[in-house]
Amino acid sequence: MTKKTVSRTQTGVRIESSLLKVLKGLAEYTDLSLGDLLEGIVLHAFEGKTPFKPATQDVIRQLKQVYGCDLTAADSHTLTES
Repeated sequence: MTKKTVSRTQTGVRIESSLLKVLKGLAEYTDLSLGDLLEGIVLHAFEGKTPFKPATQDVIRQLKQVYGCDLTAADSHTLTES
């Protein structure tokens, strides 16, 4: 596969704390940077594809439990800050 050269922009995004912990844990598990993991998730979502195999989804469930993340897709766009 040919690698594409891209231009990346540093950004400061706000994200729910336990969700960020899960993402950082998953990035470590998959040996990716957090940015690379997020790019992959978004690119898969844009094409309507699931970004994770069942085994990785099991790891995500475990990480969510460890970090107390009880958020689901149903919570999307409904979160408010304390």
